Amino acid sequence: MTYRVCFVCTGNICRSPMAEIVFRARVAEAGLDELVEVDSAGTGGWHEGDGADPRTVAVLEDNGYPGGHTARQFQPSWFSRLDLVIALDSGHLGALRRLAPTEQDAGKVRLLRSYDPAAGDDLDVPDPYYGGMDGFEECLEMVEAASTGLLAAVREHVEGQAA
Repeated sequence: MTYRVCFVCTGNICRSPMAEIVFRARVAEAGLDELVEVDSAGTGGWHEGDGADPRTVAVLEDNGYPGGHTARQFQPSWFSRLDLVIALDSGHLGALRRLAPTEQDAGKVRLLRSYDPAAGDDLDVPDPYYGGMDGFEECLEMVEAASTGLLAAVREHVEGQAA
């Protein structure tokens, strides 16, 4: 049975595609790519059909990740097929929980940095869109750090299903 994870930010051109691409690489490295499906979307549809922000692509490629992506908007109907919805900041967390059709669906929504024990109290991944390249590099560092803990949680769930 496939375990489905969707990362969500505002427009699906910076943070969530970065998280999707990094986490997909982690899943593949762990040999779980046949069991885990990774996706991303935005809370808004302003950029639907667009590629990732060129700065996101550049930071990903500079760090050995592929950069292909097409933006889309998160739909409440997706909750029924998703196992985990990963919000990139507390604003997305609230918006997604309000969109959730049921309490069970709202319980599927988690903050990405909650999977990073070193994150401290600030669990938001800041939006790098209006800044320079350093914001995108910082975003990648946060995404990579949280991806380790997220992978451990997903692996535990997937291996528990297989047992």
